[in-house]
Amino acid sequence: MNIDRRNLALPVIFAALMAALPSDSEAATAEETAVHKRVEAFRDAQRAKDAKVLTAMCAKDLSYSHSDAHVEDRDVFVTNATSAKSKVISIENKDIWVKVVGGTTALVRFHWMSESETVADGKRSTANLHVLQVWQKQNGAWNLLARCSTKIV
Repeated sequence: MNIDRRNLALPVIFAALMAALPSDSEAATAEETAVHKRVEAFRDAQRAKDAKVLTAMCAKDLSYSHSDAHVEDRDVFVTNATSAKSKVISIENKDIWVKVVGGTTALVRFHWMSESETVADGKRSTANLHVLQVWQKQNGAWNLLARCSTKIV
């Protein structure tokens, strides 16, 4: 069998074109990176007690479940998260894991560590939680749709 440069050209060109196309994993990685940034921005808004940003980042149908099992909708969550009754000292999300499913839903898990202080009496409290969040792409932006947490003892 004779193989010359002309016979090799088509497979080489095809391989080069295929390599230039983004793979599904690269596209997922870009979306996962976008969600990761959104999770960090959400944490920053919680730390800053920024009601406008938190409202914008939460889905209208938000279900926000705390580690003590009480559940809040978006309005109650934002009101409580931005209340002047307590002061956020620190919030840290460690070991963030993001998985985009179906292009419009993202599962996020992380270890949440925070410290806050009650304004009235200066009492400090800490939280050490495992958090699961569900983010949904709505009108081109990733919004928090659901959140639940479990205390780590």
